[in-house]
Amino acid sequence: MEVPVAMPDFLVIGAPKAGTTALHAALAQHPGLYMSTIKEPKFFLSDGPPPTKGGPGDALTYREHVWRRPDYEALFDPAPAGTLRGESTPLYLYDRAAMSRIHDTLPGARLIVIVRDPVERAHSNWTHLWSAGLEPIGDFVRACGEEERRIEAGWASFWHYIGLGRYGEQLEYLFTLFPREQVLVIRYRLLVDEPAQTLDRICAFLGVETGVLTEIPRHNVTSHPESTLTHSAVALAQRTATAVGTLIPGLTAATLTGPLERYLQRHSRERQPLDWDQRQELLPRFETDIQLLEDVLGESFADWSKPRERSGGMVGGRPAGQSQARNGRRIVP
Repeated sequence: MEVPVAMPDFLVIGAPKAGTTALHAALAQHPGLYMSTIKEPKFFLSDGPPPTKGGPGDALTYREHVWRRPDYEALFDPAPAGTLRGESTPLYLYDRAAMSRIHDTLPGARLIVIVRDPVERAHSNWTHLWSAGLEPIGDFVRACGEEERRIEAGWASFWHYIGLGRYGEQLEYLFTLFPREQVLVIRYRLLVDEPAQTLDRICAFLGVETGVLTEIPRHNVTSHPESTLTHSAVALAQRTATAVGTLIPGLTAATLTGPLERYLQRHSRERQPLDWDQRQELLPRFETDIQLLEDVLGESFADWSKPRERSGGMVGGRPAGQSQARNGRRIVP
């Protein structure tokens, strides 16, 4: 079965907070590739309209989903002849229904997965929502303890700090749908430490010229506002605004939350390191899955179960003038 002309040839499917925004920006610079101008269109996350309820900010974010097929196909219409078309929605890997839809629609697509130390990934995920004023719990470990309750309450998958990092389960299922030669799994740390080599590996996997891309830009760097009374007050206003905003037809999260989010992050530090005690509290939740991941991929991830030589923001602070990425919005070159 041939991939329809207006659909992507490859997808970056996971994981959230593992460098997918930066990778999307890097791949967009390759003359043989065309990346959708909306990073994270989320088309395959629903079969029809997305949900209308969820956790703080979820309902407004759902409005940004590109869920109608003609709109999704239109993202790839501008692709120059002969280029490979791609998009990046890192929530796909975690969502089994989404992966089934991808298999049914794009059985020949090439898939790129980035795996990151699951505790570090979870912490970056929490910090992303904390810095946006949406996460109501200022303690990372305690917020992780709320995951099951939040899932039962229907909060969106981006709140699943632990679940999103269980790559063993996700890849085991993925390989029941797609042959391994169509899937490339790379480590986040290699994007940071060996960008040119890692980009060449990705380009070779996609079948385009290597030696063209050499750098991963610093995009969507997570900031870490301090827990102050001002932060608490503005964050509460942010969550209240998102709840009220669901009553206004056509309003999106980007329109409503942007000013308050920028205010919260105006003097933010880079993401702060986790200590070994915090890691030890969370590692048991991943140990079985790390073993499964090793079995599935046939390589060791033992370093994830040890103290980190580097923690926190591995790429440093956020570049001046840059804000937290609003994935789901059209990228303006």
